[in-house]
Amino acid sequence: MRFSVDTNVLVYAAVRQSGPRHLMAIDVMRRASGRDCVVTLQALGELFRALTGKFKVPAGEAIARVDEWRSAIPVVAADESCLIDAMDAVAGHGWSFWDAMMWATARRAGCRLLLSEDGDDGRTLGGVTLVNPFASPRSPLLTQALGAVPARSRRPRGGAR
Repeated sequence: MRFSVDTNVLVYAAVRQSGPRHLMAIDVMRRASGRDCVVTLQALGELFRALTGKFKVPAGEAIARVDEWRSAIPVVAADESCLIDAMDAVAGHGWSFWDAMMWATARRAGCRLLLSEDGDDGRTLGGVTLVNPFASPRSPLLTQALGAVPARSRRPRGGAR
């Protein structure tokens, strides 16, 4: 099942100060890199901006973090029809534009899931279901996308300071 991850998952994976979500996000991203996952160009841009802005990570370190994900997971970009779909989602469903653009790009890339803590967990629009990877209990759709939790977890890669 093809899926994508929202910026918040990438940020939590990169920032150690994210508390319990940091380790959960690292686990999600480590497992996602071996599955049918794509990441949007928008999410990578938003990750860079969050790291260099809010978290004051030096640009070179933020670039390295973005490059790690670019090399591990295929990147997809929005096109004109994503823009139209996003505007329709804003008008018809009250979504914020950037959340709608993330959804539209994931949909265009053939994703059935968008892992995000934003939006209504379990809501499906246009064949894409929003799944909160930090919700407890975990959605069966998340388990299906990521596969079963490995019996022995490897130590996660480090995040930003």
